[in-house]
Amino acid sequence: MELRHLEYFVAVAEEQNFTRASQRLHIVQSAVSAAVKSLERELGTPLLERGARQVTLTDAGAEFLPHARTTLDAARDARDAVARVRGGLSGPLRIGVLTSIRIVDVPAILGEFHRRHPGVQLYTRASTTGTLGLIEMLAERRLDLAFVTPSGLATPGVRLIELARSVLDLALPAGHPLASRTSVTMADLAGLDFIDSPAGYGNRAAADRAFAAAGLRRQVTIEITELAFGPDYVRNGLGVALFPRFAVEGAPGIVRVPVEDADLEFPVSLAVPEGRTPSAAARALIAQITG
Repeated sequence: MELRHLEYFVAVAEEQNFTRASQRLHIVQSAVSAAVKSLERELGTPLLERGARQVTLTDAGAEFLPHARTTLDAARDARDAVARVRGGLSGPLRIGVLTSIRIVDVPAILGEFHRRHPGVQLYTRASTTGTLGLIEMLAERRLDLAFVTPSGLATPGVRLIELARSVLDLALPAGHPLASRTSVTMADLAGLDFIDSPAGYGNRAAADRAFAAAGLRRQVTIEITELAFGPDYVRNGLGVALFPRFAVEGAPGIVRVPVEDADLEFPVSLAVPEGRTPSAAARALIAQITG
């Protein structure tokens, strides 16, 4: 049984698609398909149900998957041990990122890590569902670590190391009736049209939680995945927003007003999987960040 075949099977099982698995592995799809078929012949049973758009595990595949992962983890640990003896880390490190978060300088962190450990191949991944998607990818072993903004979102199987904390402020276009206020209350926000991130993003979860705690409903009329563009929507009068302070501070044409009676704190954390030992490269990055 070849480790390469196990790796390809795990990739297909996690991506639920041969095309995405081949892209993740940086090899042609036919090679992935051939390797999985070879593994199935060796085991004497199908591991995957191949649908037109999605691949699912058979009962045998679901039983086999955790053992395949354990074997790959053991092989990774063996490679790490040899690399330590040789004096350098190697192998891939897959990191989930939120592209709009600026209170933690992720490019600088990864740049420093790359200079310290040039033998490690860094891969960053984003998710269209923000923190929620990154945590799911971490739990499914498609990521090794992730920078997230949990804000009360459930994080089963994940340990969170808080790195920084900001707060959500009300972002208004200049000239808005509330723009002259030094602060506002949640009651002042009732009935306004909001611009926000989609469900699953940490800042959205924090805002939703604050409205629920105040017993208020709100209407999100515009959803955006990039906080960097949020001030442009606000400036053009398309709505108001509860955005992290770092996302709107200094933005031209935007007035930032704190909300005085709500818990709108906004954490940024490093998400680390629980229940499995991180690779040596992942442990080195954790040590760099926390040390």
